[in-house]
Amino acid sequence: MNDQLNNLPLYQKAMEILRLTEALVTTIPEDDVFLEATKGFMMENAYIIPAKIAGAEGVELYDLKMENAAIIRKSARELYVQAGSLKHFSNEKHDYPNLLRFAIDEFKSLFVQWVKAFDVWDYIVDDWGLFNPPGIEPE
Repeated sequence: MNDQLNNLPLYQKAMEILRLTEALVTTIPEDDVFLEATKGFMMENAYIIPAKIAGAEGVELYDLKMENAAIIRKSARELYVQAGSLKHFSNEKHDYPNLLRFAIDEFKSLFVQWVKAFDVWDYIVDDWGLFNPPGIEPE
């Protein structure tokens, strides 16, 4: 499984995003409470993305894959916004935020294709009603 995961383009891009985030947060000044908090949130989101890809790849059930995918989407979107906020709230004049946002845009394209490959008919009914295949209602 580990080689299969490491060879997955989506996972490779997620690891690139993690490395870019790690590099970016080292440039953030530590004397600003807002920026320090943002740095923590960015790292949290950057770590969640590859972890949840691994989680989704480790299961077959559609509802569990979709649950992981929703968390990945949320984390990637938050990281995108956080990188953008650095451009406005930080005095640093480097291009790391734009590099990170570009990598997330590339990740999004890979993500869409990855989710399309999920087998919607390999499922158990999600009694919360969020991640059922089309036409399947919670019992």
